Amino acid sequence: MFRDAMSNFAKMLSAAAIMSVQSTCCARPPNYDESKVAPYTLEDPLAFADGRKLKSAAEWPARRSEILDIFAREMYGQPPPPPETVETELVEEGGVLDGLGIRRQYKMWFKADRSGPAIDWVVFLPNMIQGLAPGMKGKSPVCENRQKVPVILFLNYRGNQELATDPEVLAPEDAWVRNDARRHCANHRIDAEKTRGMQRQTNRATVFPLETILARGYAVMSACYAQVSPDVEERDVKEGTPRETAYTGVFSLWPARDPARDDNVTAIGAWAWALSRGLDLAARIPEIDAGKSVATGCSRLGKTALLAAARDERFAVCVPNQTGGGGVPLAKRDYGENVSTEMAMFHHWYCKAYGKYVDNEQAMRFDQHLLVAAIAPRRILVQGFNSGWFDTKGEFLSCRAASAAWEFLGLPGLPAGDFPDNYDTGRIGAYLGYVRRGGRHGISGYDWMWMLNFADSAFGRR
Repeated sequence: MFRDAMSNFAKMLSAAAIMSVQSTCCARPPNYDESKVAPYTLEDPLAFADGRKLKSAAEWPARRSEILDIFAREMYGQPPPPPETVETELVEEGGVLDGLGIRRQYKMWFKADRSGPAIDWVVFLPNMIQGLAPGMKGKSPVCENRQKVPVILFLNYRGNQELATDPEVLAPEDAWVRNDARRHCANHRIDAEKTRGMQRQTNRATVFPLETILARGYAVMSACYAQVSPDVEERDVKEGTPRETAYTGVFSLWPARDPARDDNVTAIGAWAWALSRGLDLAARIPEIDAGKSVATGCSRLGKTALLAAARDERFAVCVPNQTGGGGVPLAKRDYGENVSTEMAMFHHWYCKAYGKYVDNEQAMRFDQHLLVAAIAPRRILVQGFNSGWFDTKGEFLSCRAASAAWEFLGLPGLPAGDFPDNYDTGRIGAYLGYVRRGGRHGISGYDWMWMLNFADSAFGRR
């Protein structure tokens, strides 16, 4: 009965995706029939684009750089330039969870005069774990003789206030958000009080188990992606929002988009840039060991975490959750979401060059396994769930094809074995892992547990 319910849910989600695709001009409906997956060839992570095979581990950085350049030119656009500066101000601090943790809120600017776009970060620090002298509620803990803690960074969808019930947690006041009556977002604005603590509700598809994260000895920090740049989908354009709205926010920091180029900075590139700016802040917080960092996120923000970690080698661990097409799954498999639906529905996520692969995936001289491989020799755990639109089998096959990079570098790759069953952790290796589950689309308690266990192993905490 449980499996039937999950299967029906997946079909409902897929049906919703199909209706959205069919309402978008010229998009090719997704394929959900494995028998219609045509043979395809994947590029070798260990061969340069000109066909030369890598001869030693010393050549891997050059190949990795080449891979990132391919994705910059062909899919995600060029990386945004570094900021003029990163200015931060602590605007609020207090205790959380009866002294278990400490809450801090920072405002971040990217100009020396603190003008222009800003991002609000919320940071939660553990306060009551073995080896740490507890601080007083509402005050900074004593840093002397304290061990630093690892940190998990992610962008959230509708504001930091969703992560905690604390009335002090600030909601973004001027961020353009996608309308969603179920999540109390109307007229592209967030209802701060109706959404406060929403992810603390355990019946939600996405949950934020702050007690568990802090008790495991991790700091965690987040910011709203809508503050970075508006996520204007094609449906929003049809309802009257100008397409160019997607390229506001932090885009004002960079040179104007060049209409003659087909590799301009994209929304996913901007969100990934913001995650790196979060890591800049983490490095300034004395209780955090920024060298032990985890980039994560779900769905489009899972894509964001993957790209951020691929481009920024300071991220030690990446845990992309349920990324869907344009993230971890192989495009050439043509199962579920495809380049046609991606470009029709989410025009701002990808650069213009990616459009030449609409109905033409087999012409791609790259695929998503190369982006996964670009994480090597660092660590990545890919988390999937059972919706055809998200092609979780394609995620597994992408990890399998990327595994050669770690093995070439003398590290363990993806553990041997076929596509695992739900909740089977047998494909989670020390450096590269894959796991899937049933249930709904979002980061669940299982996902957080697997993420923390993987990070513990990476950081020698167990």
